[in-house]
Amino acid sequence: MTDIPRDMLSRAAASAMPQGRQGLHVFVDGCFEPGSGQGGWAFVAYRDGAEIAAGFGGAENSANNRMELTAVLEAAAWIGGAAAGLPALIWSDSVYAVEGCNHWRAIWRNNGWKKSNPGGKARNRAIADADLWRAVDLRLLQNPAIGIAWCKGHSGIAGNERADELSDRGRRSIGRPRQA
Repeated sequence: MTDIPRDMLSRAAASAMPQGRQGLHVFVDGCFEPGSGQGGWAFVAYRDGAEIAAGFGGAENSANNRMELTAVLEAAAWIGGAAAGLPALIWSDSVYAVEGCNHWRAIWRNNGWKKSNPGGKARNRAIADADLWRAVDLRLLQNPAIGIAWCKGHSGIAGNERADELSDRGRRSIGRPRQA
């Protein structure tokens, strides 16, 4: 068993096929290949169970958590443009992204985007990916109708599997000429 909080597991179990529900559901995923240093991100949007949009891309010299967070940012940006103001649920298989968005983000913002030292006396430890966290924070504050939820990865959830496939496509597209 992984170190995933119990309440997150029960929410995922209660929503085994969230993309079949009504409303706007956006699945996100990120990937990273350590040997090449290349990463990919993707989102797939569903409205009332039907795929309506998708996006993906890649980055050199990245990391897995950075790609997971980029996927959340790109999904929130898409929602802000194509579905502004509508309630939406972003599903991620990354505990880092979900816990960061739902819990740590507000703490980090209040601490000037720093972590507290274990003794709590000083706030001088930088958080990883602070630039992305600030951007995600801004997007989520602009649309408070966006929720972030965890789903189990590689478990047959169609939206998660599709986002996984597209994030790898984004990673593999790095360095290749792009068609207009």
